[in-house]
Amino acid sequence: MKRVAILISGSGSNMVALARSMTGDHPARPVLVLSNRPGAGGLARAEAMGIPTAVVDHRPHGKDRAAFEAALDAALDAARPDIICLAGFMRILTPEFTRRWQGRMLNIHPSLLPKYRGLDTHARALAAGDTEHGCTVHEVTAELDDGPILGRARVPVEPGDTPETLADRVLAMEHLLYPAVLRRFAEGDRTPVLLG
Repeated sequence: MKRVAILISGSGSNMVALARSMTGDHPARPVLVLSNRPGAGGLARAEAMGIPTAVVDHRPHGKDRAAFEAALDAALDAARPDIICLAGFMRILTPEFTRRWQGRMLNIHPSLLPKYRGLDTHARALAAGDTEHGCTVHEVTAELDDGPILGRARVPVEPGDTPETLADRVLAMEHLLYPAVLRRFAEGDRTPVLLG
């Protein structure tokens, strides 16, 4: 049984989708939900689901990313995860950290990578006049929002869409895509999952 740690910064909606999927004959189980924000809503949601939680607050470390990541590593090492899922974890990780966990760390990003790395992806897709948008699950590498693509879900851009309406439709697909990719990845299969 693979052990999964899920890293969050906010409400944890993708974390909940992942955790709910890891039941029955699923090859993985959640062993830790960790946040860099003490008040993240997802922590209470994880506790309510019976998943151990931890907080590694980035603020006391200031600009010392190595110290923050050392604390992050210590918390992760205690949980002994086989797989780390970044689920709305809003910290850019250093190449040293990503190398240590390479091949075992997944991320979901709200665009059809390689388009729109970084933030404000929904507004950028609308500004570009794109007819479709979506989300991507990829292995985490040292490059931001890069790494081998393990899954992609597409949604049409509708007339009158705002960044908010588009974000809502993409998030609904994230909740389907990420669990499907995690299951396949935990089984040792890196064939991309394609939805929509």
